[in-house]
Amino acid sequence: MATTRNPDRLADVAKQGVEVRRADFDDPKSLPAAFAGADRLLLVSTDAVDFPGRRIEQHRAAIAAAKAAGVGHIVYTSFFTEPDPRFLVAADHWGTERALAASGLAWTALRHNLYAEYLAQLLPEAIESGRLVAAAGEGGAAFVTREDCARAAAAALASSDTSSRTLEIAGPAVVTLREVATLAGELAGRRVSYVPVEPAALRAGMVAAGLPGHLADVLVSIHVAMAQGKFRSTTSAVADLTGRAPTSVPAFLSSRSDLLLAAPVAR
Repeated sequence: MATTRNPDRLADVAKQGVEVRRADFDDPKSLPAAFAGADRLLLVSTDAVDFPGRRIEQHRAAIAAAKAAGVGHIVYTSFFTEPDPRFLVAADHWGTERALAASGLAWTALRHNLYAEYLAQLLPEAIESGRLVAAAGEGGAAFVTREDCARAAAAALASSDTSSRTLEIAGPAVVTLREVATLAGELAGRRVSYVPVEPAALRAGMVAAGLPGHLADVLVSIHVAMAQGKFRSTTSAVADLTGRAPTSVPAFLSSRSDLLLAAPVAR
């Protein structure tokens, strides 16, 4: 069974025999019926970071509805967690994990490291300009692909484990952004320098490029967390859950080289 705000968008899934139901986290009344009959539920964190507090309220509504519907176990796609509101994304996940713990349900929190796909967004411009500008200092992350996260979530959902647990979903090694710049240069056949800047300068550059201020705040807070070593945890969780080792950053970037190198050469 799958749920979505717009069932028409999952018409191809429905054709494969999957029951598709409408569920809108901003409409809590729609949720108990949507979750009815489920024993285990995968709660994918939403992308509602447009203003503080919205996402955590959505997640709390989903957890309450799952309990009302008789769901026994929730698998949640989490992130590194801190109550500090300066780390905007982390605070949402911290609150959601607290809500899971207080729900009385069994749960599995899959704390994703930073997505390798974020690098694919950063690097075309870096390759074009020859400069990877970041506020991460000498920090980095155990970057993990979304594909590995999805396989881990599917395995956790299908598991018969009924204990409440937290798993760190990470790539095979910590890679710094300085190392990422070097990898990008090797792929492109031209020099890409790593340029560390202060958080305020990075935010100003993002806003000047047209990014809304609240989204710039989210991204800058992630850079700061990298500088502080928040994402340096490598684990065997992906392999333990799926039976397959996670994809490395060099392998991921090589697989996306056609997109990364689509940027014109800076002159």
